[in-house]
Amino acid sequence: MTGSGLRSGELADAAGVNVQTLRYYERRGLLASPQRSPGGHRLYPSDAVTLLRIIKTAQRLGFTLDEVAGLLDAGRHRHRRRDNGLQARAGEKLAEVERRLADLTVIRDTLRAAISAGCDDLVACAGSACCPLPFVELAERTDRADT
Repeated sequence: MTGSGLRSGELADAAGVNVQTLRYYERRGLLASPQRSPGGHRLYPSDAVTLLRIIKTAQRLGFTLDEVAGLLDAGRHRHRRRDNGLQARAGEKLAEVERRLADLTVIRDTLRAAISAGCDDLVACAGSACCPLPFVELAERTDRADT
């Protein structure tokens, strides 16, 4: 670390990201544009390491970068309304994860049933009464999603 801040490579190493990620987060407004050294090098404040770790953690928890930006903005501007803060958004994300887990459980169980039934050909299996694959249910879901 230099006396007046972290250079791009130092920040990237400290936060476990690459330099291109820093530039991208700057363009997205997640990371403030840094000061420049007399030689033109970007110099980031040391608290940028914490900010990058927060962003990466939020992403691992399933938040999109747009959602992360909203959370950071709410924190920066002290918009601590119940419907706008981390508690509300984490609750929404948890509900989304629970829905996805339920969908994945159905998919897993259906694939296991297809393996157990010996399904080896989709066309032949679709015509069999003992086929566990939900061809009709999937078609109905797809039709509803298309409308």
